[in-house]
Amino acid sequence: MDRSVEELLKDSPVIQSPMAACTDLPFRLIARERGLAFSFLEMVSAQALVRDNEKTRRLLQSTPQDRPLGAQLLGCDPAIMAEAARIIEDMGFDWLDLNLGCPVRKVTANGEGAALLKEPDKAAAVFRAVKGAVKRIPVTVKTRKGFEDESGDEAVAVAKRAEAEGLSAVTIHGRTQKQGYTGRSDYSAIGKVKAAVKIPVIGNGDVVSAQDALRLKQESGCDGVMIGRGGLGNPWIYRTLEGVMRGEETPAYVPTVLERRETLLKHLEYEVQYCGERQAALNMRRITVWYTAGLPNNKPLRAAVCRTMDCGEIRRLIEDFFAALPETVPPPQAPLLLGE
Repeated sequence: MDRSVEELLKDSPVIQSPMAACTDLPFRLIARERGLAFSFLEMVSAQALVRDNEKTRRLLQSTPQDRPLGAQLLGCDPAIMAEAARIIEDMGFDWLDLNLGCPVRKVTANGEGAALLKEPDKAAAVFRAVKGAVKRIPVTVKTRKGFEDESGDEAVAVAKRAEAEGLSAVTIHGRTQKQGYTGRSDYSAIGKVKAAVKIPVIGNGDVVSAQDALRLKQESGCDGVMIGRGGLGNPWIYRTLEGVMRGEETPAYVPTVLERRETLLKHLEYEVQYCGERQAALNMRRITVWYTAGLPNNKPLRAAVCRTMDCGEIRRLIEDFFAALPETVPPPQAPLLLGE
């Protein structure tokens, strides 16, 4: 078997979560260059993967320096999930996660994602089929504290089924499906799962600072922290979070204006290299928002980036924007998104 979850968490207890339209290859390369050790790529549909969908294959794009790397599958049919899991393992990923947490209605209406919280027997059948198909890499599950039930009991039930079927760890997002991404993540519910199983439990939800990671660890006793939107536009956060999780008292690293400029330009360069000019220009509309959150006079830059498909012009716009900033600006902020 390849490296275990325990070994990977020992190397780094901080994991970048899978985020649709966010955690693509350029994002991961930038993050790794500035401190991220382990990342998931974007969630992929098991059905689309089995059908060899071209867009899904592009989501699985990677490079040798993009390691260790996890893939996450969405689906509810045990046979299809097993077949997709075999494909993932054969592609050389280091970790396979099963998505039982996506709250989006079009996903749950198909019985996928968080809908499986309501059907623990069906979830267990998926776990069993995937574990039977995968021989070398760890299999884990990411879910929520419940579908509508606030108590955390549904997450406990799924975690126990996962443990019984031989899964290596569980990640718990401290909200219900009904909440979506509103309200606050319930770290005590994550602790309830931690107390119920012996396999590692990873906590997720509202981790956008070192203080958040520390509170999550203290309140839940979790073995690792999965960060979502906190890493968008702030690839320096991973080293800070890792220090906190290891008990260090290092202050949060605040990049200079020059570092932020150079990092955003490098992100643009990677987008062009791996996604092509047209897609890079479209992607930069949200990426520019990430890196400029909280900075003065950012609206004209964002509007200008949205009006062009010329990546050379986008580079010039970014250079001019940062050249006009004062030397001291607010530290990076987590952008507001619909979810993490």
